[in-house]
Amino acid sequence: MDHLETLRCFVAAADAGGFAVAARRLGCSAAAVTRAIAALEARLGVLLFQRSTRLVRLTEAGERFLADCRPILNDLQEAEQAASGAQAEAQGLLSITAPQMFGIQHVAPIVQSFLHVQPRVQVRTLFVNRLVHLLDEGMDVAIRIAHLPDSGLTAVQVGALRHLVVASPAYVAQHGEPRHPDELAAHHAIGFSFDARAVAPWKFKDGATGQPQFAWISNSNEVDIAAAEAGLGLTRCLAYQAAASLRAGRLRIVLADHELPPVPVHIVYPAGRRAPAKVRAFVEFAREQLAAEPVLRGRGLVRGGGR
Repeated sequence: MDHLETLRCFVAAADAGGFAVAARRLGCSAAAVTRAIAALEARLGVLLFQRSTRLVRLTEAGERFLADCRPILNDLQEAEQAASGAQAEAQGLLSITAPQMFGIQHVAPIVQSFLHVQPRVQVRTLFVNRLVHLLDEGMDVAIRIAHLPDSGLTAVQVGALRHLVVASPAYVAQHGEPRHPDELAAHHAIGFSFDARAVAPWKFKDGATGQPQFAWISNSNEVDIAAAEAGLGLTRCLAYQAAASLRAGRLRIVLADHELPPVPVHIVYPAGRRAPAKVRAFVEFAREQLAAEPVLRGRGLVRGGGR
């Protein structure tokens, strides 16, 4: 029996006024309680109970020790209950990370709705265009747009996003529409790079590549989309980044027949079924919301030849 259980035996015996009654309350044998009390007295070097054939009574040292032990065990019980409640009921601070533009467009509205139905949860969001390490950076949930490597994290796929090449109708009217990646060399483009430096040739299905003339390189998808809308060239993006512009007719899809396979979207979190209730509640809520998004199903791109 460990020291904590020994202390529980001591308090139970003191409250019950006897070892046998304490044993029944604790669900163990009277001999086990007797041994625990004896071991505790030996550890402390004092007699905690006066024993007779009819009575067990605390000594003066036992009374003082009981007064010290009881608040410690009460605090521990409260901590255990709080931890158990956190596992059973959604509450506390929930930290969520996602790519910046996807987070603003799709995760933030889900968080708003989630907080209406889970008022005991507080949320912290980190929307950044870099890989956030959940455990190292104290995050509970991540939205990942990628093919994921094997890891100890739990991943729930909620959809996939098309790789698009888009251009404004005005650009296509002036420069024509490329029909094959080989034709990109004759076109201007706005390229994306995390450090706004060189952009690799664009890859397409079946190993095809194309290298347009990059008129502008930026580290912002929003900038690239706006530049494409302004007719400065083609740009490459994920479907959600251009969805509003496509629906409004400000952009159209080109080279749709050469797209790479869609990239999966996952909700990622540690601990699996052992995750706290706040995490499990948000994952299920977000899964339903994201799975209903047309853009994650390859739909909702109503103009410009979207499949």
